[in-house]
Amino acid sequence: MAPGNRKPLRDDKAASDLPIWQEALFGMEVLLLHAAPVYYGFGVPRGDNSAVVIIPGFLLTDLYLAEMYGWLARVGYQPYFSGIGINADCPNLLIRRQLTETIKRARRQTGRRIHLIGHSLGGVLARSVAGDLPEDIASVITLGSPFRGTVAHPRVLQAVEMVRQRIRQNHGKQVLPDCYSGACTCAFLDSLGRDLPATVAETAIYTRTDGLVDWRYCITGNPDVDLEVSGTHVGLGFNPSVYSIIAKRLAAVRSPRSV
Repeated sequence: MAPGNRKPLRDDKAASDLPIWQEALFGMEVLLLHAAPVYYGFGVPRGDNSAVVIIPGFLLTDLYLAEMYGWLARVGYQPYFSGIGINADCPNLLIRRQLTETIKRARRQTGRRIHLIGHSLGGVLARSVAGDLPEDIASVITLGSPFRGTVAHPRVLQAVEMVRQRIRQNHGKQVLPDCYSGACTCAFLDSLGRDLPATVAETAIYTRTDGLVDWRYCITGNPDVDLEVSGTHVGLGFNPSVYSIIAKRLAAVRSPRSV
């Protein structure tokens, strides 16, 4: 789907058909991860000690990706939590206030371009900041991230509306009147209308059994970078197949030290 065809968050018949009940099975993915060799670093390429910033999804905190954080360290990378707190504020503000600072700090401390991994809305944030800071970003990996617009389950839209009202209360209706809506005109939304720079490697991991967002909005349309796994939306942060893909994709994009 071309970037210019981005569609706003909406509810329709397709959203009602999303298998949200399957999301309760994500606990099985956690158990399978702990039993998988990849979790202990077996059978995957070793990292080059470059930095990887991990970004949680909508309504989640960095703790959601704690398992991935520990795993990245085991396989040879320097992981960084995003530092955004709970992902339930204006995306533009989250990027400007916390995420950009984390990326800059990781770049200073490692002397390398940074890898970004984002789950759901976290992946949308990752793509946005990569478009703004291409000189700092080596690659972006998204996990079930609806970066082309989305059809979402009605329960997700209810949560979105609650967050939107909270943002308006905290920041003022006049300052952010259209946050979390298709009418938003901030830099975050504008950045999503652009493809990633050619210097930034991209990977879009998705599942057709996603119970929260329509998987068709989570892909680029390029089969070389769109990679499918079996599982749930919530479980993408614990899915052994996802970890295997991440290890291979990170290893394929070595990040040399800055001169």
